[in-house]
Amino acid sequence: MFIHGGGFTGGTKTKPEIIDMAGYYASRGWVFISIDYRTAEELITTQGTSQEALLSHYKGLAPQEWIQHALQGVETIKQFEQAIAMYMAQRDAKAALRWIVANKDTYNINTDYITVGGASAGAITTVALGISNIEDFRDEISISDDPTLTTTNLAQTYKVNSMVYFWGSNVKIELFNEIYGSNLYDSNDPELFLAHGTKDMNPSTPYSEATELEEIYDSLGIYNELVTLEGAGHGAWDAMVEGKSLSEITFDFIVKRQSLTVE
Repeated sequence: MFIHGGGFTGGTKTKPEIIDMAGYYASRGWVFISIDYRTAEELITTQGTSQEALLSHYKGLAPQEWIQHALQGVETIKQFEQAIAMYMAQRDAKAALRWIVANKDTYNINTDYITVGGASAGAITTVALGISNIEDFRDEISISDDPTLTTTNLAQTYKVNSMVYFWGSNVKIELFNEIYGSNLYDSNDPELFLAHGTKDMNPSTPYSEATELEEIYDSLGIYNELVTLEGAGHGAWDAMVEGKSLSEITFDFIVKRQSLTVE
């Protein structure tokens, strides 16, 4: 399952580079699903709206504590909407994975070998999906607050075996830990492949985010592989590593680490 980028303000699952990657995997007999999710494009926040009104307006989209934290930690309406959209995107990504598991027989999917990947905001969401617990980003909002939850296969469970991260960060896990006083990282987290450019000028996703994740994983004794894209900026889809594309090296990583047989 792949999650597109877009700064939580836009983006699309049909980005050409994602379609190319999907073709690479599908041509080898894999099920590759690129998902969409809600973004800040769907939010309308009026300047000067009171905190009480915002808490009421966004009830059902994000939990009250997440909204309150966003109000305290941002300087602009755009930043506030991005913070809300980060939570919405996570719920949608988890719901998408539950849908995949619920429909595995229809699409002939072997859910013993799940990999989740993403780029930029999608990588941020990938990390949060793989590292958080099943109930995180699911149970903070009740069905009474959001009746549409009844359609999202809430009883389904899943296990992510591998994660693929392209130029992202772990900001969402840090936010969750800060808001809920938790520490989601543990030795049972999925193995991780990272690719990140050393010249990533996106203020939200500097190269140091990749090395920080590498350090966290190393401290927990979890296998991870960081591919440093020397001199590359944000969104280095065309990067080549020892003559191989990102599709090829991520494919090799998954096959090797999940002990898959490729015919």
